[in-house]
Amino acid sequence: MIVLFTDFSPTGPYVGQMKAVLAARAAGVPVIDLMHDAPACDPRRAAYLLAALAPEFPDDAVFVAVVDPGVGTDRPAVVVAADGRRFVGPGNGLLAIVARRAGRRAAWRITYRPERLSASFHGRDLFAPVAAMLARGDAPPGEPIDPAAIAMPGWPDDLAEIIHVDGFGNAMTGFRADRLVPDAAVTVSGRRLPRRRTFGEAAAGEAFWYENANGLVEIAVNRGRADRVLGIGIGTTLAIEDARG
Repeated sequence: MIVLFTDFSPTGPYVGQMKAVLAARAAGVPVIDLMHDAPACDPRRAAYLLAALAPEFPDDAVFVAVVDPGVGTDRPAVVVAADGRRFVGPGNGLLAIVARRAGRRAAWRITYRPERLSASFHGRDLFAPVAAMLARGDAPPGEPIDPAAIAMPGWPDDLAEIIHVDGFGNAMTGFRADRLVPDAAVTVSGRRLPRRRTFGEAAAGEAFWYENANGLVEIAVNRGRADRVLGIGIGTTLAIEDARG
């Protein structure tokens, strides 16, 4: 299985071009669109989102992860193995949280170069071909490196910011809910929000936080849009009290 995680947006030609490469080079391997609206040009916030979503996939899945504002520069291209799953993408921090949370990890700097390598579309020209190699059972086409080389030591283990807003206006954060005590206080936009287990526990129009299906703290308004009601969006910070040490 090959899993796509990008900030390309679902529209335009880019996702289709990547899939064409994968179909040609890894015929018969299922390709899953995880998301193409990851935080745009923002590998830091996207890293926490990817780390929360990846565990739902089989241990042998190959991810093509592309949030790459430095494409065409000297930033490295890497493969990361994390608890069996393999991730192909830029070495700009996008894969750092996946690697940090893994019990078993390894990394390679990609040295393979295709005949055509554009300066602006490594997702199609480099990362998709490498993912196809891995999906076929080939070894990573590069040199082993210490996973610490892609670490971002200044980034926290959990990010108390909004990292994604879905079509309902619910705001997903980069903070894992199991890092909070049951009645932890979460404040956003100056409002202290209660915790609810389900939407049905909240009154119509009530703003609250809950543990979403991917284990993250999420902000919602029952029968409303949290982004509009609270005036929040990607990058809005939260004040969290009573987090576990």
